[in-house]
Amino acid sequence: MSYIIENANILKQSQFSKCSILIKENRIAGLKQSFNHEKFMKMNAETFIMTPTYCQLDAKIPIDSPNHVVKEYIIKQFLLKGSTTFLTYVKISNENELTNKLKATKTALLNSPIDFSIGVFIPLKLLTPTLIRKCKKEQLPAIFVEINEWDRLEDIPWTWIREALFPFNSPLIPVISSMLKKETKKVLSKWKYIMIKGKIPSIFDELEDNQPLSINVLNKMGLYPRVASLMHGTEISYNLYLQGNEVKNVDEEKLFHYHEDKLVVTVHKGKVVRSGKEVLFKPGNGEYVKVRTPSYFSL
Repeated sequence: MSYIIENANILKQSQFSKCSILIKENRIAGLKQSFNHEKFMKMNAETFIMTPTYCQLDAKIPIDSPNHVVKEYIIKQFLLKGSTTFLTYVKISNENELTNKLKATKTALLNSPIDFSIGVFIPLKLLTPTLIRKCKKEQLPAIFVEINEWDRLEDIPWTWIREALFPFNSPLIPVISSMLKKETKKVLSKWKYIMIKGKIPSIFDELEDNQPLSINVLNKMGLYPRVASLMHGTEISYNLYLQGNEVKNVDEEKLFHYHEDKLVVTVHKGKVVRSGKEVLFKPGNGEYVKVRTPSYFSL
């Protein structure tokens, strides 16, 4: 089925653009000022603000809980907020656990109604070339590194780590342990210095749970523009917010946090998953988002 969304007020970060979108087989076939295809059905989106659907980081999904608990969690934490993709991770304390824990998590999420991707969470001492190569083989989008002894950062063989990451280059993401929270600023400063000096694919700051991941972060992970984008060739996934004085001059993050009540429609890969207050929960409708090349897209 082909159709046109006319007069879409698209909000990307903090910038508005107005255009029409040609949809063919649930993919964006074109974006321009207007289309003159009379044979196509048209939908006027002039009274709404359109955003791409969000991708959230969430490490606390209760995958081992009963189905009704998982369903309630996904509806509340994702679908009602306009998120149709999430990133989670498996925690390991031994590199031999990686493959089995990834497999178990993928299996537990088979009934997810939205898309998902899986990274890994490791203690600093486990950051070795051998572990990196295993992550690369699994094509993981992100490696979360818990820093609990920040003076040990200097002891990591960073040259070997960089070589092991290449050419897949999943970013290393810092997680400051609870015992170092008071020194977070100092630890992150040192982390950034080492990452830049060693030319290590990385993210310089911690990522917060239950927050939409930025385009820059998603791109480094290789998830953008496959998710959280409205671009030519991508599957059509978007949110529609009611316009009003209170949602003028806001960015996507503020819409997500403070204007959930204005969200009226969420479409995921061409299918409506939320209309008004009604959420259409379709088990198994989501899929595992496999990363091909992190930082492939040039922002």
